[in-house]
Amino acid sequence: MQTATQKKTLGRERLERIIEMCIAIENHSVDPFTLNIDEIIKVVQEYFPQWHNPEELKLDAEALHHLATVIKIQSEWVKQRSSLLYTDPFLLEEKILQIDKQEIINVFLKAWTPIIESEQLSINTLAQGLLYWEALTPISERWKELEPAQVANSFASREQLIKQRVLSDIEFSDELTNYWKELKTCVANKGKDGKIHYWDFIGADTYEETVQRAFLTSFLITYGYATLEIDRLEEEVFIKPFEQPRTALLTQQSTSVPIAVSFDDWQKWKKGELD
Repeated sequence: MQTATQKKTLGRERLERIIEMCIAIENHSVDPFTLNIDEIIKVVQEYFPQWHNPEELKLDAEALHHLATVIKIQSEWVKQRSSLLYTDPFLLEEKILQIDKQEIINVFLKAWTPIIESEQLSINTLAQGLLYWEALTPISERWKELEPAQVANSFASREQLIKQRVLSDIEFSDELTNYWKELKTCVANKGKDGKIHYWDFIGADTYEETVQRAFLTSFLITYGYATLEIDRLEEEVFIKPFEQPRTALLTQQSTSVPIAVSFDDWQKWKKGELD
């Protein structure tokens, strides 16, 4: 059960994120319709009774001001599309399919403006090319052979390669399968709605182990053992395991999602300060 102080703190953080999202839209770096105005207004209404001091009321007013600006941007976008007689691509496709081929050719010929360019070598150009090649240093002098470096050969044992982390003491496929089973167990014990917070799964006692777990987690997602769910408004990342590996994902084009696993973030997670 959240205390009044915790609820006010959470409310301020959500308002600050709403303001940041609105400013990004105002700077034209985010699609204006990414923001669901109805849901954001509900959030503002939910926390409004908690505000009492001037700083909190100022933050609430700033959020409403930026929301109004976003609504104006959305309205102008709709008006602009209407004034340009914007047509849905699917309707346009249907219309083109129904037009006679000869009519399409006539429209194309009326709008087509061909560009013609003619290039040819002149005596002056040939003379410049000949002077260029004659001035070049011979290939034998430009590409001098380098003596190969002498390297002593030796053998490395499997134990030495494992110690240097070139090889693992178990097969990678087996290691990945065991790690997938661990993910499903963590989700069952500590997760919610079939998923778990990314840092709650990869976090370990040491930073080195945390990086190793993040590395294995990236392979779980790449090979279809799990997927990421990102809440951009709350800035939270969750990992959700699949019951069975989805090998079909390997044949589909995917989007790379970089997630920083810095030493500072690991320290914050250890202290319970990372959201």
